[in-house]
Amino acid sequence: MILDIDKKFKQTAASLEEKYAVQDVFNKFIELFPADWKKHKIAYSKFNRSKQFGRTIPLPKPEVSLKKMIQAWMKKQQ
Repeated sequence: MILDIDKKFKQTAASLEEKYAVQDVFNKFIELFPADWKKHKIAYSKFNRSKQFGRTIPLPKPEVSLKKMIQAWMKKQQ
């Protein structure tokens, strides 16, 4: 979980050109907030290791989940 995600996405988008895509925001977010990205990936790997054998819980990879958060944020901004 990333704290103040809306604020961080807004800062990320402000540092980009006028038109930007999800991938642009994703790349810039990783560049601007490497600690948050690292925490997000660690939370994913901890969850995957904690699953009980034989049980599967579909959890999107960190890249996919962050891109989905960015998409949702971008839709909310329009």
